Amino acid sequence: MTSPTSPSSGPRDSSVATAPADPYLWLEEVEGPEALRWVEERNAEAMAALEGPELERIRGEVLEVLDSQEKIPVVVEADGHLYNFWRDAEHVRGLWRRTTLDEYRTPTPTWEVLLDLDALAEAEGESWVWHGASRLRPGSTRALLDLSRGGSDADVTREFDLETRTFVTDGFVRPEAKGGVSWIDRDTLFVATDTGPGSTTTSGYPRIARRWHRGTPLEQAEVVFEGTVEDLAVSAHHDRTPGFERDIVVRALDFYHQEVYLLGPDDVATRLEVPTSAEVSLKREWLLVELREPWEVDGATHPAGALLGTRLVDFLAGGRDLEALFTPTPSSSLAGTSWTRSHLVLTVLDDVTHHLEVLTPRDGGWSRRTLGAADVGAPALGTLSVAAVDSNDSDDLWLTGTDYLTPTTFSRVSLGEVADARGATEATDPTSAVQVEHLKRGPAFFDASGLTVAQHMATSADGTRIPYFLVRPVAAEGPVPTLLYGYGGFEISLTPAYSGGVGRAWLARGGAYVVANIRGGGEFGPGWHQAALGKDRHRAYEDFAAVARDLVERGITTHAQLGAQGGSNGGLLMGNMLTQYPELFGAIVCQVPLLDMRRYNQLLAGASWMAEYGDPDDPEQWEFVQTFSPYHLVDPERAYPPVLFTTSTRDDRVHPGHARKMAALLIDGGREVLSYENIEGGHGGAATNAQAAHMAALAYTFLWQRLGG
Repeated sequence: MTSPTSPSSGPRDSSVATAPADPYLWLEEVEGPEALRWVEERNAEAMAALEGPELERIRGEVLEVLDSQEKIPVVVEADGHLYNFWRDAEHVRGLWRRTTLDEYRTPTPTWEVLLDLDALAEAEGESWVWHGASRLRPGSTRALLDLSRGGSDADVTREFDLETRTFVTDGFVRPEAKGGVSWIDRDTLFVATDTGPGSTTTSGYPRIARRWHRGTPLEQAEVVFEGTVEDLAVSAHHDRTPGFERDIVVRALDFYHQEVYLLGPDDVATRLEVPTSAEVSLKREWLLVELREPWEVDGATHPAGALLGTRLVDFLAGGRDLEALFTPTPSSSLAGTSWTRSHLVLTVLDDVTHHLEVLTPRDGGWSRRTLGAADVGAPALGTLSVAAVDSNDSDDLWLTGTDYLTPTTFSRVSLGEVADARGATEATDPTSAVQVEHLKRGPAFFDASGLTVAQHMATSADGTRIPYFLVRPVAAEGPVPTLLYGYGGFEISLTPAYSGGVGRAWLARGGAYVVANIRGGGEFGPGWHQAALGKDRHRAYEDFAAVARDLVERGITTHAQLGAQGGSNGGLLMGNMLTQYPELFGAIVCQVPLLDMRRYNQLLAGASWMAEYGDPDDPEQWEFVQTFSPYHLVDPERAYPPVLFTTSTRDDRVHPGHARKMAALLIDGGREVLSYENIEGGHGGAATNAQAAHMAALAYTFLWQRLGG
């Protein structure tokens, strides 16, 4: 347990965590009549407190951004078509549509509408939310569409005909559940889903993978692999790369450990003998292994965060000649990989800014070229996101470039063909300039001319330097209302991004905006994440508190003018800021949060996160879990800043009971609390642009009211 400290210097003693029976357990009944009446009353209170001209202005400004016809229609390519899913004011649920590259290059492309989700929702009486589509490629006219009721993680899969633009009569249909399907061929799928008692894990995800032939009842589909109920999930997919077709099963043991198998004749599963903590990917003849922990193999020790590559056939034969394709440094980490036909493109974070490294396999090893932001026409202090246009047939990339003040650009980058070790393509000079075509640029939703961006460092309790981005008015002569955002978990990195909503609702009104890159995230690789796991969770909260103090010490803001916001794991962060560091903040917005860490593993998908937080049912682990369980850290004698909780009834990932119970506990204790629960939205909190704008407006209005804007 953490040592007791005074309120002014940090967290208090958490011995109150050994509380008696939970008096608010009834609020965990998601759709219980009494619980829903309580929700309606809290929603009415929140609207009474926040409703007015400012709320309406902010809601309108954010909705105008979300519904803008000028925003970038991001696309994926398949068989000569560019596919996009689009929402605007006229298409609230959205359109799935496609066009051609030549059309897309025009200012106003002509789109072929494949599915109108609003029309479907009206015809079927369902609040459908788009979850995605999977095309059978190449050359097929069939797709598998995933649709969710109200935005929940559980969804249905239905087969769709792209020629008739209708669902296939007697086609594949996966009933509502958490899980998914993937194509093997036109008449065969891999499926992992709930097929009845015993088919799911304790986390609520599928534990059985099946091969499903057209016309066969789902429950009778042949089993190809089974995990255990204690696993996180099992999935299977078919690699359709010409010449390298294979079936792959992934058995996720927990969030950070997995076993990867190749299915051979008679579905005999051969495990790839790599550390279970490693991420594994296969492309053509190559096996890539990304390490979360050091790995000693063939006389060499490779560090956590390294990316190793070898030929799969050699590895299966016992060879362990693994080449280090990326080795982290104290300031750098691997953010992602993407294959084109001839290249492996690495996205690298260095001091929380991106560059690309283009690797090309050759007979003598791998050639390497670095592409900075300037090489692809992107902002210097920004984020680069890449995806292959077609990893089998093209050396082009889709590239998105963004930062806090520059509207996002969407580009097509041609890397050029380079002969691989098999001499499959004609060689060109790998050092020649890439070709960048800026296809679309997002609109400027706010005036950024009077704003500046800087990166600073705060010093945490143990001396670790914590980076953060600060966006603020250049002309500010004194402290201004400041919004500090954070997440700090699951190895997720927070990098710069242009947000019309933040710009209009916060920056344009004179506020400063801050993003903290605290431990628990992935900004500096696995070690940065693992430094705040389980018993070390307190470091993430100490980091965030250090940034809050640094902002005040720099004169950017005052504690009374400093607000904090976070959702999901970031909601847990907010709960700990509220209960452990209340003196640092003037107001807190806590969205779709985890808060009751004594019961989180028993609620919805909570059991899947025990690798992140620990097992509260284990007395030894509860000793440290209770030290960051906000629901148990509420002190009736301590002053807390005003707080707004938001959640969704349809959130089937993080149970809405967390926010409900915490709000009830604080309200009954006489604290200044608002709580608002959207009926739809799932874990994202909103199912439509209008709902998203409303939820954002509630948060910003609350913050402006409390922080003196």
